[in-house]
Amino acid sequence: MKRLHVHVSVDDLAGSVRFYSALFGAEPTVAKPDYAKWMLDDPRVNFAISARGGKTGVDHLGIQVETPEELKEVYGRLQEAERPVLEEGATTCCYAESEKAWISDPQGLLWESFLTTGESTIYGDDEKLAGFRTGGKGESSPCCGSTPAPVIEAACCSGTGANK
Repeated sequence: MKRLHVHVSVDDLAGSVRFYSALFGAEPTVAKPDYAKWMLDDPRVNFAISARGGKTGVDHLGIQVETPEELKEVYGRLQEAERPVLEEGATTCCYAESEKAWISDPQGLLWESFLTTGESTIYGDDEKLAGFRTGGKGESSPCCGSTPAPVIEAACCSGTGANK
């Protein structure tokens, strides 16, 4: 079996271990003073690229589910991660109709959780998310100034659909 490897550099290892353990519903399989690793069989990987004029590099990571029950389970994990959650709901994005929510890790890296419900002939837009996306850790959000999680913290501060 082949497995996609993703490595993220973090500032707060302990906080990140708590976050990712909650997000994945599993403790690390390897834990060192400066390193942690999860060997996951679930979720499988959906890898996408786009050329839409944004900043190059990792845009976001995500967990795609296959059933409403799985989406409910992942949403529960997001709540356990002790970070604000932006529940976007039904949306059109990436040529698909989806139900989705967003969260950011302690460094501000965006995570999307979603259930694809159909196809779309248009790319769609990030209308609900666009007003909150700032481009990176420590930059100003539209309403709250500098935050470690620009997209989700801004949603939390604006009161537009975010849950804690």
